[in-house]
Amino acid sequence: MARKVRLVEDMFPGMPDLLPKAPPKASDGEHVALTLDEAIARSHAILDEALATYPVIEGVYGLFSGGNDSVNLMHLMRERYQAILHVNTGTGIKETTQHVRDVAAAWKTPLHELHPKHSYADLVMGRVIASTGPNAGVRPVWKGFPGPAGHKVMYRHLKDEPLMRFRRSIIGNQGRTRKIAYLGGMRWAESERRFRNAEAIDRDGAIVWISPLVHWTDAHMREYRHRHRCHLDHQHAPHRLCHPGALPLNEVTEHLHMSGECLCGAFAKPGELDEVGFFYPDAAAPLRDLETEAKAAGIPACRWGVKPPTGKDSARPAGRLCSTCTIPQLAGQADLLDEWRDAGLLTTDQHAALTDRAA
Repeated sequence: MARKVRLVEDMFPGMPDLLPKAPPKASDGEHVALTLDEAIARSHAILDEALATYPVIEGVYGLFSGGNDSVNLMHLMRERYQAILHVNTGTGIKETTQHVRDVAAAWKTPLHELHPKHSYADLVMGRVIASTGPNAGVRPVWKGFPGPAGHKVMYRHLKDEPLMRFRRSIIGNQGRTRKIAYLGGMRWAESERRFRNAEAIDRDGAIVWISPLVHWTDAHMREYRHRHRCHLDHQHAPHRLCHPGALPLNEVTEHLHMSGECLCGAFAKPGELDEVGFFYPDAAAPLRDLETEAKAAGIPACRWGVKPPTGKDSARPAGRLCSTCTIPQLAGQADLLDEWRDAGLLTTDQHAALTDRAA
């Protein structure tokens, strides 16, 4: 069966673009065709609207995962936030964290690297005991590698808790009279879940979540990258920061098509850990070691990226910071290992070895 190919360059620079249908949470008149420059103007207007609506906002902070969407956001709004926040989950690829550090340093922007209170290994091994609810002091909050049903637990402990702790460090317990704003890269075009649930401005208690790129289409994202990234035929500076206004490039996204800043595995696709290990063995090795430890401890869910035997798929939206966390659609999904082989990035022997290991 012939594979349907989507053209990458499907819009000329300066042409307007819009989503095929209106997102449920789009405001009146927001589902209109916009050129990139108009989309940029709307992004700044979203932040202006949030600041006008919530004048008690104490600070605006950009959430930088190191992925393609977040780097566009950080670059576009770099004059409008006080600092960059990067949640170092402890499970990610070190090169992505270093990319964030280097970009913040190059831009002379303060960086707050946040860390979870409990490690991923402790969560998997069942060493984190519930502190609230009916199981307080009795049962672990989770045990084993997570599948889709465990994503909520992993997100809460690895990403949400550090962000809440940072919020408390800024405004303490004065959430009624003081707010903090987080700029995130959520877009309606990312996924069906984002299409249904993302909002430009969404207050949640003392935090005002702002998504300045919520209306950007994939074509807008590509045009922005083409406009600002260095394409000169020369020896590029690290992260392609070849001039002061250059858009950074994270090499990890070139290899894996994701930032890899969190490898909890809740929504992993088949063979993903082998793909990570092919390019970044230092990131995959601790997860393999943790598999061995979990198996020795008799934990049934002892394989990373494999749905636990008693797990259930979650229909809840992915976390605000988890743009790639969706249940893999296996039927008709192209195998990335096959694509690498066909493109000449893997030899036949390497493809066979990785495929056998993933089986």
